[in-house]
Amino acid sequence: MRLSSTLHLVTHHLVGTVEIAEMLGVSRQRAHQIAAKPSFPAPVATLASGKVWETEPVKAWIRENRPEPASDSCSGSGAG
Repeated sequence: MRLSSTLHLVTHHLVGTVEIAEMLGVSRQRAHQIAAKPSFPAPVATLASGKVWETEPVKAWIRENRPEPASDSCSGSGAG
């Protein structure tokens, strides 16, 4: 194996469903459901601990598919 190939492998940043859940602010169960969507990036490998994805495609998917949380100012209670 050439050194450049080895370096390329070492520089990959991978995430599992726990990290995806943290990135999305959802439960691990919900992250599994989201990762099963056809539009979600394909995992790059399946390990004994589960599937793993490259970080950048996951971040791109989140930017394109998950709107920012609504601000609290939109949910006024009308108390007064």
